[in-house]
Amino acid sequence: MNKDQFRDSLKEKGIELSEQQMNQFDTYYRVLVEWNEKMNLTAITDEQEVYLKHFYDSITAAFYVNFDQPLNVCDVGAGAGFPSLPLKIVYPSLKVTIVDSLNKRITFLNHLANQLGLENVEFIHDRAETFGKNKRYRETFDVVTARAVARMSVLSELCLPLVKVGGDMIALKAAQFKEEETDARKAVQLLGGQWEKVHTFYLPEEESERNIAIINKVKPTPKTYPRKPGTPNKSPIS
Repeated sequence: MNKDQFRDSLKEKGIELSEQQMNQFDTYYRVLVEWNEKMNLTAITDEQEVYLKHFYDSITAAFYVNFDQPLNVCDVGAGAGFPSLPLKIVYPSLKVTIVDSLNKRITFLNHLANQLGLENVEFIHDRAETFGKNKRYRETFDVVTARAVARMSVLSELCLPLVKVGGDMIALKAAQFKEEETDARKAVQLLGGQWEKVHTFYLPEEESERNIAIINKVKPTPKTYPRKPGTPNKSPIS
């Protein structure tokens, strides 16, 4: 997907990018590739693939959720900033907090945000399990996103404690999601969530399956969750 196709494909979905926003995506790509030579941020470095599999793929969440409002968004394990920073470029009114366990990635994100001129962004070096216990952040976010972080039964324990009641957890997942959805049903309910909708679609050009799962937070998460770092992955709620 070249830059023109990127812009046109989003326009077909009702998202029109300005020249400034296109320049921000260009800068994002150049900084990503430059830093990727020093540290492992992504296995995808071809420009057209980055525009499709990182930038466009991140923005697909906005096809199903209204981000065109001043939401307080947390992105768990965002790595190189996906999906929250492409969404932030498209919707500048978003307030974005990214939590990541690797400090080198936080350094990259701070540099990237400066290069892109982003405001109202915060990058925190922490494990999601610890961050979810932090009273300053617990159950304060309108939306919590995660993309390719963990299977759904684990992911719900990392994300739902951060979502405020009435807010949403949005998971961007690849193919074979139905099995994950079934396995995570108990965890989602226990943690205060309720399945709202799973949207299945295919990325343009390569036609690979994508799923966007939206879980509404309907009641507070029990204080015992999330459990200690590493425990959700070793012993998922089942």
